[in-house]
Amino acid sequence: MTDLKPGILLWSQAATWPEMLDAAKRVDRLGYAHLWTWDHLYAIFGDPYQSIFEGWSLLSAWARETTQTRLGLLVGANTFRNPGLVAKLATTLDHVSDGRAILGIGGAWMEPEHRAHGIDFGSGFGQRLDWLDESVAAIRTVLDGGAVTSAPGGRYAFDDLHQLPVPVQAHLPIMIGGSGEKKTLRTVAKYADQWNAMGPVDVMAHKVDVLREHCAAVGRDIGEIEFTLGVKLTIRDSKAEAVRVREAAMVHNRTPHSDIADDDTFWEGAPEEIADRLRPYVALGFETVISEQPAPYDDETLERFIGQVKPLVDAGSASLNAGSASRKVG
Repeated sequence: MTDLKPGILLWSQAATWPEMLDAAKRVDRLGYAHLWTWDHLYAIFGDPYQSIFEGWSLLSAWARETTQTRLGLLVGANTFRNPGLVAKLATTLDHVSDGRAILGIGGAWMEPEHRAHGIDFGSGFGQRLDWLDESVAAIRTVLDGGAVTSAPGGRYAFDDLHQLPVPVQAHLPIMIGGSGEKKTLRTVAKYADQWNAMGPVDVMAHKVDVLREHCAAVGRDIGEIEFTLGVKLTIRDSKAEAVRVREAAMVHNRTPHSDIADDDTFWEGAPEEIADRLRPYVALGFETVISEQPAPYDDETLERFIGQVKPLVDAGSASLNAGSASRKVG
């Protein structure tokens, strides 16, 4: 039987701190498994020159205002910070939150924010993914209480790096976002406790197969990796009403329709429609679903995702399993 683990990401653009704090408290009260935000310095939807907050600072502030939900960046930009600093930030968050931190990280993709802030963007995506692999290897070692000295020729120059205190969690989980088949998924296979991806069901099925091959190559059990699906939900009694709410949110975020017309991660509809769309992903192993929510944060969607969609998905899985069992008996 599936026990869907729903999570929420609050967009950190076009919102005030009081709005973000109120939404985070609501997510926590409703019983969501995870609460996330972005790691960006410019807005990534619509006009880049609008208000946006820094991610690690938000997580630390939320940590003292919440009690149960896990906290992480979806996902941190590896290029922004030295990996040793990232490990220290995650460990600090783990202590501040009483053991609820997740270290989310990815290769980074938004060139204008790097250029404006004078951050090295590298020669291309391939190089940034090489940096990511080296970074995550060091982070995992340090979080687990080990020491790191860098090999010559790499991106980093660690010299007997070790850190105290260690995290509260015996194994602070690392989330890696992305689906690049040659490099990202190999790094996922080697180091990730959680993997975040998004896309059509057939594409995700192929990515799972590729990840399985990488796991076999590095001697890792793919079952050790939690699959997480990224979507952007708006839930109402009708799809038309949900679309109206989503369109108003995009206006608030200075995002024209043309910017998201080809983005198939925006899902609008009634709880039954959303549950039907989720079930094929759950069957692939994506039992954790994280909905990215734009400001102004939609309380109705927050309540109906966990209160109505989750029970529908769980019940559908139970019925499917019961049907399979009866057919085997028959």
